[in-house]
Amino acid sequence: MSDSKKPIFVTQPHLPPLAELIPLLEEIWDSKVLTNGGPFHQRLEAALADYLGVPQVALFSNGTLALITALQALRVTGEVITTPFSFVATAHALLWHGNKPVFADIDPKTLNLDPAKIETAITPQTTAIMPVHCYGRPCDVAAIERIADTYNLRVIYDAAHAFGVRDAAGSVLNHGDLSVLSFHATKVFNTFEGGAIVCADAKTKARIDQLKNFGHAGETTVVAPGINGKMSEFNAALGLLQLRHVDEAIRRRGEIDALYRARLRDVTGIHCLGDGGEAFANHAYFPILVRDDYALSRDELNQALRDHGVMPRRYFYPLIAEFPMYRGLPSAQRENLPVAWTAARQVLCLPIYPDLPIESAERIAQFIASR
Repeated sequence: MSDSKKPIFVTQPHLPPLAELIPLLEEIWDSKVLTNGGPFHQRLEAALADYLGVPQVALFSNGTLALITALQALRVTGEVITTPFSFVATAHALLWHGNKPVFADIDPKTLNLDPAKIETAITPQTTAIMPVHCYGRPCDVAAIERIADTYNLRVIYDAAHAFGVRDAAGSVLNHGDLSVLSFHATKVFNTFEGGAIVCADAKTKARIDQLKNFGHAGETTVVAPGINGKMSEFNAALGLLQLRHVDEAIRRRGEIDALYRARLRDVTGIHCLGDGGEAFANHAYFPILVRDDYALSRDELNQALRDHGVMPRRYFYPLIAEFPMYRGLPSAQRENLPVAWTAARQVLCLPIYPDLPIESAERIAQFIASR
């Protein structure tokens, strides 16, 4: 399937040139500031706010701690409506913060939370909504905002996949009360490990910065039971380097996205999520739905590709609602989540990353089309 014997994975880290990294490491070494909001940390926050077109960015050591801290910063209690079709960190953050996840079904076209299902899931104990911009494709933010305003609910977007994604109003990260990013190694933009909270004003950022530093509001003053969520200077330096190359990385992803769509468009039983016409997409993932009229089942195609050195991912399968810590919830039952349950058994993410040779993508598409 590929020119080398190495397997082809869904995503692989995009690494900055080593020659560009060495001077920054020397600067860190000379400064002897390794963490605690040092100069690289401050520079990356400013650079990201400018690049993304958002008011404030608070960096974190990973996206999961950022999610937990976002809930704490907004003092979210009780029930939070969220999607079962996401990485498990979305719901885990709610459990860690003491909230009860309430799952609502997803839209069959976008695989994002269905606003109509959100509204039917609201109870007197509901205090917030945590939607996910799944695969980096924006939720119906206008509908979610209307629901939140009507019922006086907080909205925290899990925007782990949505770096650089825009809609007609600008950055999709500006919607909701807070948006949370992941900078894990396999993301469109990465700091090897990292994350961030996007917020609207300096006062909110100051509270978030306290919470991610054990609740410190000064050398001898602790104002909240915070956590250690700070990003190191090394990770911040990596982020500054990645920012230099992220536009080219997204462009390369776009080329692979376009190739897959062109080759798979007329394949019976294969549906490419989205129409490929999104003006401000980041091409974070390339999910296909393997439907019943394809020659193989989803799991058979998954195994056939793996047998030929390609490692696709059934992302997201199983549903979060199927894991033991969630399956007992009334909202987790299959009859409550028919669209999500079906999508989890059809979805297959194909390899897409900047260093994937276009010839390899061509062969993957041809393999699927020829079954």
